[in-house]
Amino acid sequence: MPYGSTEAKIFSCSQSEALAEKIAKAYGTDLGKVITSKYSDGEFQTSYEESIRGTRIFIIGSTNPGPENLMEMLLMIDAAKRASARHITAVIPYFGWARQDRKDKPRVPIAAKLVAKMLETAGATRIITMDLHADQIQGFFEKPVDHLFASTIFLPYVKNLNLDNLTIASPDMGGSKRAYAYSKALECDVVICYKQRKKANIISHMEVIGDVEGKNVVLVDDMVDTAGTLTKAADLMMERGALSVRAICTHPVLSGNAYERISNSKLEELIITDSIPSVEKSEKIKVLSCAELFADVMYNVHHNKSISSKFIM
Repeated sequence: MPYGSTEAKIFSCSQSEALAEKIAKAYGTDLGKVITSKYSDGEFQTSYEESIRGTRIFIIGSTNPGPENLMEMLLMIDAAKRASARHITAVIPYFGWARQDRKDKPRVPIAAKLVAKMLETAGATRIITMDLHADQIQGFFEKPVDHLFASTIFLPYVKNLNLDNLTIASPDMGGSKRAYAYSKALECDVVICYKQRKKANIISHMEVIGDVEGKNVVLVDDMVDTAGTLTKAADLMMERGALSVRAICTHPVLSGNAYERISNSKLEELIITDSIPSVEKSEKIKVLSCAELFADVMYNVHHNKSISSKFIM
Protein backbone atom coordinates (compact mmCIF):
# COMPACT_ATOMS: atom_id res chain seq x y z
CA MET A 1 0.00 0.00 0.00
CA PRO A 2 1.54 3.37 -0.98
CA TYR A 3 2.36 5.75 1.86
CA GLY A 4 -0.03 8.44 0.65
CA SER A 5 -3.03 6.17 1.25
CA THR A 6 -2.19 5.25 4.84
CA GLU A 7 -3.88 7.00 7.72
CA ALA A 8 -1.93 9.22 10.08
CA LYS A 9 -1.88 8.42 13.79
CA ILE A 10 -2.22 10.99 16.56
CA PHE A 11 -0.65 10.65 20.00
CA SER A 12 -0.55 12.93 23.01
CA CYS A 13 1.87 13.91 25.73
CA SER A 14 0.38 13.71 29.22
CA GLN A 15 -0.30 17.37 29.91
CA SER A 16 -1.96 18.05 26.53
CA GLU A 17 -4.41 15.13 26.53
CA ALA A 18 -7.55 17.29 26.78
CA LEU A 19 -6.55 19.38 23.75
CA ALA A 20 -5.28 16.30 21.87
CA GLU A 21 -8.64 14.57 22.30
CA LYS A 22 -10.38 17.60 20.79
CA ILE A 23 -7.90 17.68 17.90
CA ALA A 24 -8.31 13.97 17.21
CA LYS A 25 -12.11 14.33 17.24
CA ALA A 26 -11.95 17.27 14.83
CA TYR A 27 -9.54 15.28 12.63
CA GLY A 28 -11.99 12.37 12.62
CA THR A 29 -9.99 9.72 14.45
CA ASP A 30 -9.12 8.47 17.93
CA LEU A 31 -5.97 9.14 19.91
CA GLY A 32 -3.32 6.43 19.66
CA LYS A 33 -2.44 4.35 22.69
CA VAL A 34 0.55 5.45 24.77
CA ILE A 35 1.58 4.34 28.24
CA THR A 36 3.83 6.41 30.51
CA SER A 37 5.58 4.41 33.22
CA LYS A 38 7.08 6.24 36.19
CA TYR A 39 9.86 5.23 38.56
CA SER A 40 9.84 6.19 42.22
CA ASP A 41 12.61 8.76 41.70
CA GLY A 42 10.57 10.68 39.09
CA GLU A 43 12.11 9.19 35.95
CA PHE A 44 9.53 8.14 33.36
CA GLN A 45 9.34 6.14 30.15
CA THR A 46 6.89 6.36 27.24
CA SER A 47 5.70 3.36 25.23
CA TYR A 48 3.57 3.14 22.08
CA GLU A 49 1.04 0.36 22.50
CA GLU A 50 0.35 -0.07 18.79
CA SER A 51 2.42 -0.38 15.63
CA ILE A 52 3.55 2.88 14.00
CA ARG A 53 5.98 1.35 11.50
CA GLY A 54 6.00 3.23 8.20
CA THR A 55 3.31 5.73 9.23
CA ARG A 56 3.13 9.47 9.76
CA ILE A 57 2.51 10.24 13.39
CA PHE A 58 1.57 13.50 15.08
CA ILE A 59 2.71 13.94 18.69
CA ILE A 60 0.76 16.68 20.46
CA GLY A 61 2.27 18.39 23.47
CA SER A 62 3.01 21.92 24.64
CA THR A 63 6.49 22.33 26.12
CA ASN A 64 5.76 24.89 28.81
CA PRO A 65 7.86 24.55 31.98
CA GLY A 66 8.42 22.45 34.08
CA PRO A 67 10.99 20.53 32.13
CA GLU A 68 8.99 17.27 32.27
CA ASN A 69 6.77 18.47 29.43
CA LEU A 70 9.69 19.02 27.07
CA MET A 71 11.37 15.80 28.20
CA GLU A 72 8.22 13.77 27.52
CA MET A 73 8.00 15.18 24.00
CA LEU A 74 11.65 14.27 23.36
CA LEU A 75 11.15 10.73 24.66
CA MET A 76 8.05 10.20 22.54
CA ILE A 77 9.86 11.43 19.43
CA ASP A 78 12.83 9.18 20.15
CA ALA A 79 10.58 6.18 20.76
CA ALA A 80 8.76 6.84 17.47
CA LYS A 81 12.04 7.05 15.56
CA ARG A 82 13.19 3.74 17.04
CA ALA A 83 9.80 2.19 16.19
CA SER A 84 10.36 3.07 12.49
CA ALA A 85 7.72 5.76 12.07
CA ARG A 86 8.21 7.29 8.63
CA HIS A 87 7.36 10.90 9.49
CA ILE A 88 7.34 12.30 13.04
CA THR A 89 5.55 15.64 13.39
CA ALA A 90 5.84 17.40 16.74
CA VAL A 91 2.66 19.42 17.24
CA ILE A 92 3.59 22.00 19.88
CA PRO A 93 0.70 24.43 20.47
CA TYR A 94 2.84 26.41 22.93
CA PHE A 95 6.56 26.37 22.22
CA GLY A 96 8.08 26.80 25.69
CA TRP A 97 11.42 28.46 26.45
CA ALA A 98 10.84 30.77 23.48
CA ARG A 99 11.44 33.97 25.46
CA GLN A 100 15.13 33.06 25.49
CA ASP A 101 15.55 33.61 21.74
CA ARG A 102 18.73 35.73 21.88
CA LYS A 103 21.57 36.79 24.16
CA ASP A 104 20.27 39.90 25.89
CA LYS A 105 23.32 40.02 28.17
CA PRO A 106 26.64 38.17 28.42
CA ARG A 107 26.93 34.53 29.57
CA VAL A 108 23.30 33.48 29.06
CA PRO A 109 21.93 30.63 26.91
CA ILE A 110 19.74 30.83 23.82
CA ALA A 111 17.27 28.27 25.10
CA ALA A 112 14.91 28.43 22.11
CA LYS A 113 17.75 27.36 19.80
CA LEU A 114 18.76 24.58 22.19
CA VAL A 115 15.18 23.24 22.31
CA ALA A 116 14.99 23.31 18.50
CA LYS A 117 18.20 21.28 18.23
CA MET A 118 16.99 18.76 20.81
CA LEU A 119 13.71 18.20 18.97
CA GLU A 120 15.53 17.61 15.69
CA THR A 121 18.17 15.39 17.28
CA ALA A 122 15.45 13.30 18.90
CA GLY A 123 14.00 12.65 15.44
CA ALA A 124 11.27 15.19 14.67
CA THR A 125 10.89 15.62 10.90
CA ARG A 126 8.40 18.52 11.08
CA ILE A 127 7.18 21.04 13.65
CA ILE A 128 3.71 22.56 13.87
CA THR A 129 3.32 25.37 16.39
CA MET A 130 1.30 28.53 17.00
CA ASP A 131 2.16 32.16 17.76
CA LEU A 132 5.84 31.86 18.58
CA HIS A 133 7.16 34.50 20.95
CA ALA A 134 9.48 35.59 18.13
CA ASP A 135 8.92 34.71 14.46
CA GLN A 136 12.64 34.18 13.85
CA ILE A 137 12.64 31.06 16.04
CA GLN A 138 11.51 29.26 12.87
CA GLY A 139 15.05 29.78 11.62
CA PHE A 140 16.48 27.79 14.53
CA PHE A 141 15.21 24.62 12.84
CA GLU A 142 16.62 22.80 9.83
CA LYS A 143 13.32 20.91 9.45
CA PRO A 144 10.04 22.39 8.12
CA VAL A 145 8.14 24.56 10.63
CA ASP A 146 4.48 25.41 10.19
CA HIS A 147 3.94 28.55 12.29
CA LEU A 148 0.20 29.10 12.69
CA PHE A 149 -1.51 32.31 13.78
CA ALA A 150 -4.25 32.28 16.42
CA SER A 151 -5.68 35.36 14.71
CA THR A 152 -7.78 32.93 12.63
CA ILE A 153 -9.51 32.07 15.93
CA PHE A 154 -9.56 35.50 17.60
CA LEU A 155 -10.56 37.80 14.73
CA PRO A 156 -14.07 36.34 14.23
CA TYR A 157 -14.67 36.62 17.99
CA VAL A 158 -13.63 40.29 18.09
CA LYS A 159 -15.72 41.11 15.02
CA ASN A 160 -18.77 39.52 16.65
CA LEU A 161 -18.38 41.83 19.66
CA ASN A 162 -19.42 44.74 17.37
CA LEU A 163 -17.48 47.27 19.43
CA ASP A 164 -17.75 50.94 18.47
CA ASN A 165 -14.55 53.04 18.35
CA LEU A 166 -12.43 49.88 18.44
CA THR A 167 -8.70 50.31 18.99
CA ILE A 168 -6.09 47.55 19.01
CA ALA A 169 -3.22 47.88 21.48
CA SER A 170 0.11 46.19 22.03
CA PRO A 171 1.25 45.90 25.67
CA ASP A 172 4.88 46.42 24.61
CA MET A 173 7.02 47.52 21.66
CA GLY A 174 7.87 43.93 20.74
CA GLY A 175 4.25 43.13 19.95
CA SER A 176 3.68 46.12 17.68
CA LYS A 177 3.83 44.04 14.48
CA ARG A 178 1.10 41.72 15.78
CA ALA A 179 -1.04 44.69 16.85
CA TYR A 180 -0.71 46.37 13.44
CA ALA A 181 -1.74 43.13 11.72
CA TYR A 182 -4.90 42.92 13.85
CA SER A 183 -5.69 46.60 13.33
CA LYS A 184 -5.36 46.17 9.57
CA ALA A 185 -7.72 43.17 9.57
CA LEU A 186 -10.24 45.02 11.77
CA GLU A 187 -9.73 48.39 10.02
CA CYS A 188 -9.17 50.32 13.24
CA ASP A 189 -6.57 52.41 15.07
CA VAL A 190 -3.63 51.02 17.02
CA VAL A 191 -1.78 52.21 20.13
CA ILE A 192 1.41 50.92 21.73
CA CYS A 193 2.48 50.66 25.35
CA TYR A 194 6.07 51.48 26.21
CA LYS A 195 7.37 49.75 29.33
CA GLN A 196 10.62 49.52 31.26
CA ARG A 197 11.46 46.54 33.45
CA LYS A 198 13.54 46.32 36.61
CA LYS A 199 13.93 42.59 35.91
CA ALA A 200 11.89 39.70 34.48
CA ASN A 201 8.15 40.03 35.33
CA ILE A 202 8.65 43.34 37.19
CA ILE A 203 7.69 46.62 35.43
CA SER A 204 9.15 49.88 36.65
CA HIS A 205 7.40 52.29 34.25
CA MET A 206 4.75 52.22 31.50
CA GLU A 207 3.37 54.82 29.08
CA VAL A 208 0.71 54.68 26.33
CA ILE A 209 1.72 55.91 22.88
CA GLY A 210 -1.52 56.99 21.20
CA ASP A 211 -5.01 58.17 22.13
CA VAL A 212 -7.43 55.79 23.89
CA GLU A 213 -9.99 58.31 25.17
CA GLY A 214 -13.52 57.19 24.30
CA LYS A 215 -12.21 53.96 22.73
CA ASN A 216 -12.96 50.29 23.30
CA VAL A 217 -9.47 48.83 23.49
CA VAL A 218 -8.38 45.27 22.74
CA LEU A 219 -4.86 44.40 23.88
CA VAL A 220 -3.13 41.72 21.78
CA ASP A 221 -0.21 39.57 22.95
CA ASP A 222 1.23 36.12 22.29
CA MET A 223 1.13 35.01 25.93
CA VAL A 224 0.07 36.01 29.43
CA ASP A 225 2.38 34.91 32.25
CA THR A 226 2.02 36.78 35.56
CA ALA A 227 -0.47 39.21 33.92
CA GLY A 228 1.47 42.16 35.32
CA THR A 229 1.91 43.88 31.96
CA LEU A 230 -1.66 43.31 30.79
CA THR A 231 -3.35 44.45 33.99
CA LYS A 232 -1.11 47.50 34.33
CA ALA A 233 -1.79 48.44 30.70
CA ALA A 234 -5.55 47.97 31.17
CA ASP A 235 -5.61 50.11 34.31
CA LEU A 236 -3.51 52.82 32.63
CA MET A 237 -5.77 52.93 29.57
CA MET A 238 -8.90 53.24 31.70
CA GLU A 239 -7.22 56.13 33.53
CA ARG A 240 -6.60 57.73 30.11
CA GLY A 241 -10.31 57.61 29.27
CA ALA A 242 -10.85 54.26 27.53
CA LEU A 243 -14.44 52.99 27.60
CA SER A 244 -13.39 49.36 28.04
CA VAL A 245 -10.28 47.20 27.82
CA ARG A 246 -10.15 43.57 26.77
CA ALA A 247 -7.12 41.39 26.13
CA ILE A 248 -6.35 38.63 23.63
CA CYS A 249 -3.50 36.30 24.60
CA THR A 250 -2.82 33.06 22.75
CA HIS A 251 -0.97 31.14 25.45
CA PRO A 252 -2.30 31.20 29.06
CA VAL A 253 0.84 30.55 31.10
CA LEU A 254 -0.87 32.28 34.08
CA SER A 255 1.77 31.76 36.74
CA GLY A 256 2.23 33.33 40.17
CA ASN A 257 -0.72 35.49 41.22
CA ALA A 258 -1.94 36.02 37.64
CA TYR A 259 -5.54 35.00 38.35
CA GLU A 260 -5.77 37.39 41.29
CA ARG A 261 -4.36 40.24 39.22
CA ILE A 262 -6.85 39.58 36.41
CA SER A 263 -9.79 39.44 38.82
CA ASN A 264 -8.76 42.71 40.49
CA SER A 265 -7.91 44.56 37.28
CA LYS A 266 -10.05 46.76 35.06
CA LEU A 267 -9.86 44.20 32.28
CA GLU A 268 -13.37 43.44 31.10
CA GLU A 269 -12.36 40.14 29.53
CA LEU A 270 -9.28 38.02 28.81
CA ILE A 271 -9.63 35.81 25.73
CA ILE A 272 -7.20 32.88 25.49
CA THR A 273 -6.80 29.55 23.69
CA ASP A 274 -6.46 26.09 25.21
CA SER A 275 -2.84 25.67 24.03
CA ILE A 276 -1.95 25.25 27.72
CA PRO A 277 -4.43 23.68 30.18
CA SER A 278 -5.98 26.38 32.39
CA VAL A 279 -5.52 25.67 36.10
CA GLU A 280 -8.38 27.80 37.43
CA LYS A 281 -11.69 29.12 36.17
CA SER A 282 -12.46 32.83 36.14
CA GLU A 283 -15.50 34.86 35.13
CA LYS A 284 -13.20 37.22 33.24
CA ILE A 285 -11.46 34.51 31.19
CA LYS A 286 -12.93 33.24 27.91
CA VAL A 287 -11.32 30.15 26.33
CA LEU A 288 -11.46 29.58 22.56
CA SER A 289 -10.26 26.18 21.38
CA CYS A 290 -7.45 25.87 18.84
CA ALA A 291 -8.31 22.20 18.17
CA GLU A 292 -9.96 22.71 14.78
CA LEU A 293 -7.09 24.91 13.59
CA PHE A 294 -4.53 22.21 14.37
CA ALA A 295 -6.74 19.40 13.06
CA ASP A 296 -7.18 21.20 9.71
CA VAL A 297 -3.45 21.82 9.35
CA MET A 298 -2.53 18.27 10.35
CA TYR A 299 -5.00 16.85 7.83
CA ASN A 300 -3.67 19.06 5.04
CA VAL A 301 -0.05 18.27 5.92
CA HIS A 302 -0.74 14.55 5.80
CA HIS A 303 -2.57 14.82 2.48
CA ASN A 304 -0.02 17.24 0.96
CA LYS A 305 -2.49 20.11 0.67
CA SER A 306 -1.86 23.82 1.12
CA ILE A 307 -1.99 25.34 4.60
CA SER A 308 -1.10 28.90 3.62
CA SER A 309 -4.50 30.26 4.72
CA LYS A 310 -3.55 29.50 8.34
CA PHE A 311 -0.53 31.82 8.12
CA ILE A 312 -2.58 34.93 7.35
CA MET A 313 -3.09 37.43 10.15
